[in-house]
Amino acid sequence: MENLTNILAAPAPNKTGKKVVSRHIVEIVSDSGEGAQKAGQSFAAISAKMGNGVWTVEIIPSDIEPPPRTLQSTSGIRIRIGSDTVTNAGDEADLVVAFNEVAPFSRIEQDAFKKGTIILIENSWAQDDDPSVRESYAKAIADFEKLEYVVYEIPMAEECLKFVLDPKKGKNMWVLGLLSYIYSRDLKTAEDQIAFIFKKKSQAVIDSNLQLLNAGHEWAAENLDFQFEIPAMPTGKELVVMNGNEAFAFGTLAAGIEVCSMYPITPATSVSHMLAETFEKAGGLVHQAEDEIAAIGFAIGSSYSGKTALTVTSGPGLALKTEFIGLAIMAEVPLVIIDVQRGGPSTGMPTKIEQGDLLAVLYGAAGDAPKIVMAPTTIEECFQFVIVARQIAEAFRTPVFFAF
Repeated sequence: MENLTNILAAPAPNKTGKKVVSRHIVEIVSDSGEGAQKAGQSFAAISAKMGNGVWTVEIIPSDIEPPPRTLQSTSGIRIRIGSDTVTNAGDEADLVVAFNEVAPFSRIEQDAFKKGTIILIENSWAQDDDPSVRESYAKAIADFEKLEYVVYEIPMAEECLKFVLDPKKGKNMWVLGLLSYIYSRDLKTAEDQIAFIFKKKSQAVIDSNLQLLNAGHEWAAENLDFQFEIPAMPTGKELVVMNGNEAFAFGTLAAGIEVCSMYPITPATSVSHMLAETFEKAGGLVHQAEDEIAAIGFAIGSSYSGKTALTVTSGPGLALKTEFIGLAIMAEVPLVIIDVQRGGPSTGMPTKIEQGDLLAVLYGAAGDAPKIVMAPTTIEECFQFVIVARQIAEAFRTPVFFAF
């Protein structure tokens, strides 16, 4: 029965030679700051717009500014695509794009790959000026083969240099083109996505990234011997693509909240980024304070003066806000507090896993400070619960927390 199950689960080629799969997990890993997450988010958005179910999880380094080409510097994103609704990130990756040979080992330590995982790796390190880098690359390729991964060495930097002076500033869009070919993504949809991403940039920037996208697509078509197709869900409905943070931002608008005061912190910052694009048009204000304590102080002051206010943070910022949270409870000041949880302490998953943020929300205050805590479990609830949170905060004159 097990063998029959494996046969039934195996990808089937269609008439064009593409392997048809119902779901696939893709990872893009790199050093921090190389644009892997933007490439992955764009790939996910393109897939969702084509009608596929999508789930993404960011891969965040364990240090704030780790040295490059180390296990601690691994950054990136995991994208799971399906023919139907996808509700989690899955277990082991089917395909990995690696900007260097070190980054995959961080994921291997976490059992994120399996035998047969396809690794597309930047090959410029094989000719690096530093002999230790060349040795590291050769050893990594040998190790990947021993682990029974399927390795393709890709000239990413070489190809990008045909269009940009610094491949680090174009590699992610070239990779987006590469993945668009591999997964049979609609190229026009991909081009529209790039135009949307860089809409605030000059036309020259947009054109350069479109060139990189098309170059990656063409290179893959000419040089790769595999391609997948993930059939989309048939639907006549108009769909939107958003993550939980974006849903929080839209919920803030829908709730009629007037002030968002925060200090940037991973992984909560994109809530304010989204609001900064739209909030003023709805009569709202985004205030970036000088630190976390000032952010909640500004929010409490705004609420006390009659404005509906919200502050957004994550674990370390929540710790800094603790005393002011007690003040808001004691003074009966309505306030919505969004805590975008990390997977654990420090930067989360790379260090160890625990529900530290949730525990801090529940118990990180004086014993006489009762709290209302909401824990949305879906993207839709992230939107809807902000509206409910404002109503509860004003009805009971108290802060309302999200732990998401």
